[in-house]
Amino acid sequence: MARNLLKRFIPTPAAIKSNPALQFLGDLLHDPNLFHLNRHSVSVAFFWGLLIALLPIPGQMPVAAGAALLFRCNLPITVALTWITNPLTMPFFFFITYQVGSLILQSQPLMVEPELTWDWLANEFGHLWKPLLAGSVLTGLIFGGLGYFGMQFYWRWHVNHNWKKRQKNRAEKAAEEQK
Repeated sequence: MARNLLKRFIPTPAAIKSNPALQFLGDLLHDPNLFHLNRHSVSVAFFWGLLIALLPIPGQMPVAAGAALLFRCNLPITVALTWITNPLTMPFFFFITYQVGSLILQSQPLMVEPELTWDWLANEFGHLWKPLLAGSVLTGLIFGGLGYFGMQFYWRWHVNHNWKKRQKNRAEKAAEEQK
């Protein structure tokens, strides 16, 4: 099942609950919904993980963990999905979201060559933040929605596929027994 595929890649609930850095959360980590691998929990985790991954905010992983706690969805998947925007992919994603935001706000995108310095960022931040934030929220909602419905579709397809395979195996077994 899809559950078995996901179990290979996420840490166990016991490993997360026993982490000393997370002891301040107390009983919040003992909510079983945070670790369930069912269609609803995983789909909601995909929505929040992808949405938060595309937001230009520091500390995406704690924000994603907070969203998982608040919306009672799968915690490890929500947090893991924020790593879609890692230090290697972040410039690409944020450039695209900036372009989308400029298109939405009908503002002229900056035509200057970006520099990876704090001075450049401090000087250009006033021009960058509105299109970047608008584009990030819109693309985050779009990709979060696609992740939610994609996981719903995939989970349903996978369950139906396995069900049909079991039916076929039972029919073949019954046919062999009749021979």
